[in-house]
Amino acid sequence: MRSIGEYIRLYFIIEAQYIKARLQYRVDFIISSIGMFFSSLITLGVFWVIFDTVPDLAGWSLMEMAFIYAFYMIAISPMQIIFDHFWQLRFNLQQGNFLKYYFRPLNMMFYYTSEMFDLKGLTQLFVGTALLIYTASQLHVAWTFGRVGLLFITLFSAALVQISIVVLAACAAFWVLDSYPVLGLAWRLREFAPYPMSIFDGAFRFTFTYVLPIGFIAFYPSQIFLRPEDVSHLTYFSPVIGIGLFALTYWVWTKGVNSYTGTGS
Repeated sequence: MRSIGEYIRLYFIIEAQYIKARLQYRVDFIISSIGMFFSSLITLGVFWVIFDTVPDLAGWSLMEMAFIYAFYMIAISPMQIIFDHFWQLRFNLQQGNFLKYYFRPLNMMFYYTSEMFDLKGLTQLFVGTALLIYTASQLHVAWTFGRVGLLFITLFSAALVQISIVVLAACAAFWVLDSYPVLGLAWRLREFAPYPMSIFDGAFRFTFTYVLPIGFIAFYPSQIFLRPEDVSHLTYFSPVIGIGLFALTYWVWTKGVNSYTGTGS
């Protein structure tokens, strides 16, 4: 059994080769990065339009919304950058290409994930980080060593929630012939993440908190830094929710891998 250190070393070797290959198409990389940059700013434009019409959104200001959005962009970046290959899972299963992952002495989720590294997602990560720094300074967020550590912990758990939701949906391809509607729905649900859960009615708020924990991608962890006096005790369980959901995802992935028998051709 390989150690974690060996897997980390292998990952960097694999990704270095992948990045070298992708950079052979530099124009494509530049254009896609520019596209990602402007698409990352679209939601900010939507917020501006909303606040131009409704100056107060359930008690949240434009700058607070921008902070939540920045947190959201950083949190979903690992899904975009590292786990992007899961969008291709249904095709690999249907075409029989997935069989090759059974023949190497590597963890299959690691092996499958490491085959793709979405460089343009780095643009989203950069924009989100810059926006978080700017909005935090405008909102006079007091950063201490403990709060910086808490920021990294909450971002990590939020990323696990986003990764888990999408990978779980992608795993439907092991049992469903056309799994794209499931995967597409899971990806579209992330659009609710940058909005305060308090603007939704009780049913949606319950769903986005306890059933599909979309609120833990950005809103609930952001409250720790924006309005610590209003934070629910549930918010501090974000790491447990992220790790638990990813553990469930890995279990479903393992079940799917063990049930796959190829295309039969």
